[in-house]
Amino acid sequence: MADQPKPLMPHATATWLIDNTGLGFEQIAEFCGLHILEVQAMADDLAGSKYTGRDPLHSGELTQEEIAKGEKDSDYALVMQKAPVEVTRTKGPRYTPVSKRQDKPDGIAWILKSHPEVSDAQISKLIGTTRNTIGAIRERSHWNIQNIQPKDPVTLGLCSQRELDAVVAKAAKKAGLAEDAEAVAASNTSDREKLIEELRAERDANEKAAAEAVQEAEAAEWLANKRAEEEAGDPPAAG
Repeated sequence: MADQPKPLMPHATATWLIDNTGLGFEQIAEFCGLHILEVQAMADDLAGSKYTGRDPLHSGELTQEEIAKGEKDSDYALVMQKAPVEVTRTKGPRYTPVSKRQDKPDGIAWILKSHPEVSDAQISKLIGTTRNTIGAIRERSHWNIQNIQPKDPVTLGLCSQRELDAVVAKAAKKAGLAEDAEAVAASNTSDREKLIEELRAERDANEKAAAEAVQEAEAAEWLANKRAEEEAGDPPAAG
């Protein structure tokens, strides 16, 4: 059932179903909204990430009776019993896992270097940091400044590429850089067209010169042949 809601933690739920039920991979994949190859890789311990199982019975997303139906009939599609409560983000800085927090300064330094048009407020919201930290990195007064290396925050896992692109686009538009970029593009197009015209004119001139050279050569050859014929002709009769 493609239109029914998916578990709150699909990978963790799939892990639990693999370990604790006799459901088929296709049933688990369909219920969790995953590709069957993902489920197979998790079952074979080939997945790049290891997930702690999440019991869908405890959350009310499934019942033991529903699981039993699926185990009995491999073609049976599991039905979500209780849709997960949608988690909405509250106001405040973005939460970053402890393992990623040490990467924040590197991500901040990258944005400051690559996109100076982005405001401190935007960086703070995107990365989940404070303006004091941003200011310290910008002014190179941060306590660990010697070890901070600018690194793409997307690569570091601090934000998504879509989020970063949206922030950069918004900042560029506000700073008028978008118009500048369009002007530069227009200028580049104009220069390109001008160069094409120059090359075209040069080609036409070369073709004309070549044609004139051929005509001159043909004329010279004709004249030479004419003179040769006259010189080889009979001398005029004596009077």
